[in-house]
Order: sequence, then C-alpha cells, then structure tokens
Amino acid sequence: MDWHTWMAFFAASWVIAISPGSGAVLSMSHGLSYGVRQAGATILGLELGLLLILVVAGAGVGSLLVASELAFSIVKVLGACYLIYLGFMQWRAGAAGTLQGDLQAQPASWRRRVLTGLLTNATNPKGIIFMVAVLPQFMTDTRPLWSQLLVMAVTMLSVDLIVMNGYAASASALRTLMRSGRAMRTQNRVFGGLLMLVGAGLFFVKRGTQHG
Repeated sequence: MDWHTWMAFFAASWVIAISPGSGAVLSMSHGLSYGVRQAGATILGLELGLLLILVVAGAGVGSLLVASELAFSIVKVLGACYLIYLGFMQWRAGAAGTLQGDLQAQPASWRRRVLTGLLTNATNPKGIIFMVAVLPQFMTDTRPLWSQLLVMAVTMLSVDLIVMNGYAASASALRTLMRSGRAMRTQNRVFGGLLMLVGAGLFFVKRGTQHG
C-alpha cells in the first residue's frame, strides 16, 4: 500500500471508529459499570468482531452478503435482535436496581464480555456494507491481497482500540457519580435504551447503503 493511500485509509479509520454506534455504546456501558480495565475484555471482543468483518469483506464474501437478499436479511435480523436483547436485559437490570450493567444478575465473566463484544460487531450488517464499500477504494490489483488486508487490519484495529478505550475511559471517569441505586437504574436504562434503539435501526438498513 502506497504511503498516501495508507494516510487516506488511516483518516477514514478514525472517522469510522469515532462514529457513534453499538460498539461505542457497549464500550461506554461496560466502562461505566466495570471500569476501563475490566471493559478491556469487551473491547477485545469488539476488535475480534471488527477483524472478522474486515476479513470477510476483504475476501469478497461481504459482497455476496450484500448481493444476496436472503443472506443479508438473515444477518440483519440476527444483528438487530441481538442488540435489542442486550438492550432489554440491561434495561431490566436497571429496573431491578442492581449493580451489574450487563446481561445477568452477577457480573459477566471475562469470556462472556469478549463474546458480547464479538457478536455485537460481527452481526452488524452496517459494518459489512461499509467495509464492502470502503475497502476497494484503498486496494489495488498490483499488490497481494493478503498484504493489503494485513496493513488495513492493523491500522483499523489500532485506531478502533484507541477510540473504544477512550469511550470506556470517559464513561469510567463518571463511576464515582453513579454509585446510588437511582443513578445505576438511570445508567442501565439509558444504555439499554440506546442499544435497543441501535438494534431497531438495523431493521431499516437496506442493501446498497454505503455509509455506517
């Protein structure tokens, strides 16, 4: 990848990462609930999901998902339902007034938080569509596909890792203000509502959309 092409992709990676979405909401939610260090497991899962989408889109499978009405609809419905489920469980946690900020009565395990992050990104059809639209703009047939994907993956994951940790750290800084039962209920309902809203929005995503 040429230097000027990489710089353009680097800039695009920041725009993609900073744009609010389910990953940002989840990072802030777990940062507020667990602190930035514990939210690292969630962010790791988000990065694994992002890597999966990048590889799928870069390998051309993403184009097939966008082209196939059935495949696209399945991914869209699964992703939307999963985010709505996450949001509903967090909203319900808020109604119970428990200090959890996650999906169950007890704090989720490290593995559970990684899986939550991975599924949140991997089942997001908007991410697949965006990657299919964006990646070809920075790729050339004069260089090996694998080397270009490697550079893109390292660049995008590094940027997204910084941004997601920034979201988690910003939310974690507010933890001292969110100790009361009422504050915790408000927190869970706000983030639960946002996740459900993002999930519901996925139902309206259509093939051919080229922005995320």
